[in-house]
Amino acid sequence: MADSKTILIADDEPNIVISLEFLMKREGYRVVIAVDGEEALDKIRSESPDLVLLDVMMPKKSGFEVCQEVKADPALAATRILMLTAKGRDTEMAKGLALGANAYVTKPFSTKDLVDKVRELLGAPA
Repeated sequence: MADSKTILIADDEPNIVISLEFLMKREGYRVVIAVDGEEALDKIRSESPDLVLLDVMMPKKSGFEVCQEVKADPALAATRILMLTAKGRDTEMAKGLALGANAYVTKPFSTKDLVDKVRELLGAPA
């Protein structure tokens, strides 16, 4: 599957990374992992993922900071970002979307909802 889309999973919780990685690989996506905000930025630059599943609360740089830096960089600005947060507060969602995130999913998430959202963002047929 040379044309399979690449998804970067940026989250510092190993159990979430494992389940997301399993889920995305099962859907046929290539998966890259980052465990903190700085690594996420490095991987976005080096791997040019089609989509980033970006946790808000991470060490070194928050998901908000990563999102802001990606969207401020013309070379990276087209990167699609799906923010993941344990806090379903409207203010956090608004902040993420204002910074350029394409979508938002709150933890704990339904795997079906997440897969549907990923497919929608990548323009794949449902």
